[in-house]
Amino acid sequence: MKQLKTEVFIPASLEECWKFFSNPANLSRITPKSMDFQIQTEVPKEMYPGLIIGYTVKPFRFGKVSWVTEITQVNEPHYFIDEQRVGPYRLWHHEHFLEEVENGVMMRDIVSYVAPFGILGKIMEPWMIRPKLNQIFKYREQQIKEIFGN
Repeated sequence: MKQLKTEVFIPASLEECWKFFSNPANLSRITPKSMDFQIQTEVPKEMYPGLIIGYTVKPFRFGKVSWVTEITQVNEPHYFIDEQRVGPYRLWHHEHFLEEVENGVMMRDIVSYVAPFGILGKIMEPWMIRPKLNQIFKYREQQIKEIFGN
């Protein structure tokens, strides 16, 4: 299992951050356009434990994949966890933390994952999968900074 940890400072209130990040529809705003991310299920304005979200995404240049995640835990306004139920990874567990700090919020993400395709996935992970995840989260950070005026 591999982990990716990121953090970004957001010059906004905890309430504003929670309102934005707990709305599943906003995920498309912070996902690279090249991934052609599209939510396929109806989603509420605010997530809750047990919420199933289906979407399609194009993680690499070739073909779209279906991805289904479940919001497994929510502790408003401090954190939520989503886990893949169907999708490209053997395991995907994504923890989102919002911590009030001086002049804003520190958002931290911990993604624990296991690459698909067995031994081939292990070989691909350091030169294809991990760089793509880093690129996605870097884009996400840039979008967050733009949205929240940082």
